[in-house]
Amino acid sequence: MKIKTLIVDDEAIARERVRRFLDAESDIEILGECRDGRETVTAIRKLQPDLVFLDIQMPQMSGFEVLAAIGSQPLPAIVFVTAYDQYAIQAFAVHALDYLLKPFNQERFRQTLNHVRKQLARRDESSRHNSVDSRLLSLLEDIKSGPKYAERLVIKATGRVYFLKTGEIDWIEACGNYVNLHVGDETHLLRETLSHLEGRLDPVKFLRIHRSRLVNLDRIRELTPLFNGDYTVSLQDGTELTLSRTYRDRLQDLIEKLS
Repeated sequence: MKIKTLIVDDEAIARERVRRFLDAESDIEILGECRDGRETVTAIRKLQPDLVFLDIQMPQMSGFEVLAAIGSQPLPAIVFVTAYDQYAIQAFAVHALDYLLKPFNQERFRQTLNHVRKQLARRDESSRHNSVDSRLLSLLEDIKSGPKYAERLVIKATGRVYFLKTGEIDWIEACGNYVNLHVGDETHLLRETLSHLEGRLDPVKFLRIHRSRLVNLDRIRELTPLFNGDYTVSLQDGTELTLSRTYRDRLQDLIEKLS
């Protein structure tokens, strides 16, 4: 029998990639695609898929909240697909079969499918679907209790994958759908928009000073006012950035809180 599969991601290009890889597998039946959390809950209840490739960060509801919304209904096998490594532990705590970190290639995708096939084959009908348990509910309470800010970022470059502590970053510059992370004399390119990354970083430590720049507050040495309401932000390594007057109030509010 074919594995009935649902694809969930708020980005069309991400859904297309998963679909393309699944089309190469003869034992997969794609039931459909979903773009947000509420649509996903409806589709899971109606279509009852065997397998869901589930994005974590989506409009309206996160992937974890989708699972909680299913309630007592049996859950399909879940493979989380995300650009962020910080959710890995939570993903496996709610019985995810695998965790695909974007961008992934077809070989990694097939490894995941092989793992899914083995797990589904081992389960009998009574245990094949796991309903939401206390670990998921506990996780959701943690999510609701407050934001969890990233302490490290996954950097992929020249065939290497390594972790960068956010505290080591001096400043961050927007570059389309990417950001340049400035760390001392080095720069690292990360596939993420500046606005999205800003939401993952602690606002007490990182501040938006321009529509295209974030700065680590620990790296600021001096602020020099300019004639038009802007400021020159001098960092400890001699780098000079511009604080746009649009973001001046944010800095002032932060200074008042810290003083």
